Amino acid sequence: MTATQSVPLPTTRPRTFARLALAGAMIFAGFSHLFWGREEFQAQVPESVPLDADGVVMASGGVEIMLGLGLATLSRDRVRMGRFLAAFFVAVFPGNIAQFLNKRDAFGLNTDQKRLARLFFQPVLIAWALWSTAVPRAKN
Repeated sequence: MTATQSVPLPTTRPRTFARLALAGAMIFAGFSHLFWGREEFQAQVPESVPLDADGVVMASGGVEIMLGLGLATLSRDRVRMGRFLAAFFVAVFPGNIAQFLNKRDAFGLNTDQKRLARLFFQPVLIAWALWSTAVPRAKN
């Protein structure tokens, strides 16, 4: 092995499966931002964002595709990609809050209870991103 090559970080099959499933979900979500779900995603852009809602949706879709591709392919930088994705989930959380507070219907979230329940899923996504990309602890 040369100095420019590196040993892949250790992982487990469940973590690999979870990472690849999340990567696929991110790529799918990114394309939905760009094509069939654009209008519904615009409902999540807070009015306080001083940018065109469609532009924000398109940009976030592109970021989601890149993060998904990174999760799927960058094994050496897997941990870093997981942290980037977790940070992205934190960054878009205000949009989920705005959807709840402004009672905006999108993606079947047409009641206050459904919009509220969705807010509790965001920490799950953050944990999923971090766990699936982490290096497992060595067994003693």
